[in-house]
Amino acid sequence: MKIANWGNYPMVEGNITSLEFEDEIRHYAAQQHSFTIRGNGRSYGDSSLDTHIFSTLKFNKILSFDTEKGIICCQSGVLLSEILALIVPRGFFLPVTPGTKFITVGGAIGADVHGKNHHKDGCFSAHLIDFELLNANNEIIKCSKTENADLFWLTCGGMGLTGIILSATFGLKKIATAYIRQESIKARNLDEIMDLFEDSQDWTYTMAWLDCLQKGKSLGRSVMMRGEHAEIEEISEQKKARPLALDIKPKLAIPFYFPNFALNTFSVKSFNFLYYHKQFTKQSNQIIPYEPFFYPLDAIYHWNRMYGKNGFTQYQFVLPKESSKEGLEHILRRISKSGQGSFLVVLKLFGKANLLSPLSFPIEGYTLALDFKIQKGIFELLDELDKIVLDLGGRLYLAKDARMKANFFLQTYQLDKQNINKHFSRSKFDSLQAKRLLD
Repeated sequence: MKIANWGNYPMVEGNITSLEFEDEIRHYAAQQHSFTIRGNGRSYGDSSLDTHIFSTLKFNKILSFDTEKGIICCQSGVLLSEILALIVPRGFFLPVTPGTKFITVGGAIGADVHGKNHHKDGCFSAHLIDFELLNANNEIIKCSKTENADLFWLTCGGMGLTGIILSATFGLKKIATAYIRQESIKARNLDEIMDLFEDSQDWTYTMAWLDCLQKGKSLGRSVMMRGEHAEIEEISEQKKARPLALDIKPKLAIPFYFPNFALNTFSVKSFNFLYYHKQFTKQSNQIIPYEPFFYPLDAIYHWNRMYGKNGFTQYQFVLPKESSKEGLEHILRRISKSGQGSFLVVLKLFGKANLLSPLSFPIEGYTLALDFKIQKGIFELLDELDKIVLDLGGRLYLAKDARMKANFFLQTYQLDKQNINKHFSRSKFDSLQAKRLLD
């Protein structure tokens, strides 16, 4: 069967096996020579693709929920959306969440996901208490920050190459309502948006949408969204009757792939113009449900079809803080000149790197994520951007990668072949991404 991840690129021939019980999983792992571990397929590239794929989606039971301490334990195939449906009505929220709730807990660990609050709360691993891992010897090993700590930190960000995560226990964030107090602030250019980030570090959540096709004095034109979990006194009287109720709305769906010509420089420029100008004032203050704040694109089923049948790739890089301004200016000018624009462009400010986790993506500095449809010239452009990122001491996010070169990976993550052979069990757990970057 044809299989792809969220970017619909690359598309490969493979087979998927999904099992419900632990003894079945152990038997499958023992019988297989080599296979790839996959959650819900929401990584963008080829990190959970190969000929033989094991999916954790049926291994999806919540095992315990301590409402006094705010601690949950679940199997690795549980989706963040399923956890939210359980915990929000009880006054809790995820400690860290990416821009979609349709990923598994195992995927959150394997990619060591980050969110809009990295500068405050770090990655998902910072809130992970322990997990059970099925290794290449078919042994179940408990890993935590104090027990098998090396394996714990290698698994966080290790993209499934250390084994199958069976279950995980992690802490939650206490909340009073299911709403966010959001401030939206328009920035004229890159200087202004970076100043806003520096001035907003006391806010728990910060991010910005950025218009990547602007030039000159408008280079980096943006809209910042910063937010806090709303308190009871901040929401309306009507909402106070059920402050933790989930605000469920009908979802839109894209039923077919857009034709390849639909996304072009003109349509992206038009979208960017409308998005920037839809807010008439410099600043807007709102109380909104948490879903549109954290997961705006989850409201559109199959939004990835907008990029056409050829698919798309997301290019997400991070630059050290001291070189971020220079690098962002250079990269934005190069993208604008190419005309290969993206209307999904997100800028965030990361806090300090976790030096214990060699494959965790964030370092202290600015990260920019851009979606590009697969078309002529795009990989040549991204190769050029790689050179800028490398020269300035940055790196790319493995969960979004579909085309990084092996030498670039080894230089930016500073993981040599000897360490790789020691840390990963690739005779059992492998992927197309691992073959591309490590062979």
